Amino acid sequence: MDNSGLLFQLATKGILVALLAFLIVWSSKDTNKYRKLVWVTLFLTFDVIMFGAFTRLTNSGLGCPDWPGCYGHSNPLQAMTHIRAAEAAMPDGPVTVMKAWIEMIHRYLAMGIGVLIIAIVVISWRFWLKSGRTAAQFSPRFPVLLLGFVCLQGAFGAWTVTMKLQPVIVTIHLLLGLTLLALLTWLGARQKDHAPVSPAALNLRVPAALALMVLIVQIALGGWVSTNYAALACLDFPLCHGALVPPMDFQHGFTLWRKLGMTADGDYLPFDALTAIHWTHRSFAFVAASVIAWVAIKAYKIEGLKPTARALLGALLLQIAIGIATISLKWPLVLAVAHNGTAALLLLLMVMLNYKTRIPAHPPGRHERKDKSFHSMIAANDDA
Repeated sequence: MDNSGLLFQLATKGILVALLAFLIVWSSKDTNKYRKLVWVTLFLTFDVIMFGAFTRLTNSGLGCPDWPGCYGHSNPLQAMTHIRAAEAAMPDGPVTVMKAWIEMIHRYLAMGIGVLIIAIVVISWRFWLKSGRTAAQFSPRFPVLLLGFVCLQGAFGAWTVTMKLQPVIVTIHLLLGLTLLALLTWLGARQKDHAPVSPAALNLRVPAALALMVLIVQIALGGWVSTNYAALACLDFPLCHGALVPPMDFQHGFTLWRKLGMTADGDYLPFDALTAIHWTHRSFAFVAASVIAWVAIKAYKIEGLKPTARALLGALLLQIAIGIATISLKWPLVLAVAHNGTAALLLLLMVMLNYKTRIPAHPPGRHERKDKSFHSMIAANDDA
């Protein structure tokens, strides 16, 4: 199949995924369809992050060893001859029928998100111009930034395949996906006219930002564990190989530019390097959990932040339980995927907390006038 035909068929599949999301938005009772579209896109992005974890953990990242199609076709059915031949040559290899479908479904969902973000950009421009460029909720700068991130994410998705799952590329691909989720969360929060929080929330800005940075570091370490397949490097807890500090090779473990399973010199990666990767992620988890819990408890005492703080504490406890269970139960797939999903949920909640600490305390009556004006414009647009 020629490139133009392949791209057209793949684009069609992305549009079909997006149409399902548009149907949800259109059938919603929410009068603010733009806000609904942003939150539906955020939900789909969260799902794609979960499915991406499933793709990675089932070793399906090379289920279709080319990009953007599968052996030059838009779906595994058309490429079945090539897939069957590869599977026959290596039954336990990276290419199987199931892995090909998992990989391509992941790509279809990602393309659907791209279509939705293009729609968000177009709609935001329309609403912003219609408001006389005064409605901050519809400023197109943020949606355009999202579109840029989607394009960058797509490039790293391609490099993930063409560079044969090189750990640093796959980790950046994961972090960009989570950054996209964080940006969509911030954009979604901007669409809601939140009630003013207590002035005490201003004092939480720096701690909340610190907790967010600590969480990002922990997620990056977790991504490095996952992309290096180091999850089973320590099978006991709280010790590792029966020691508080086991033998480790940090130099090879944290050399970024190298092939999967190899050192920078081309030798096989020693097991002590995998231990170093796992141990670092596990050890820093105590720091991350402590900082996040400290900030969440402080937020719980502030009026207007209690619901977010409560959800953050709940997600943190769940993540700790899942992390311990995954080690104790030898990393079952469902818990490993849940571990990735809960990390994304923690990021979402932490971004929301940071946003709420920056809501200005409006004078009495100003909040109500803003809400009325905003919904009047939405209603006028719907009537048009």
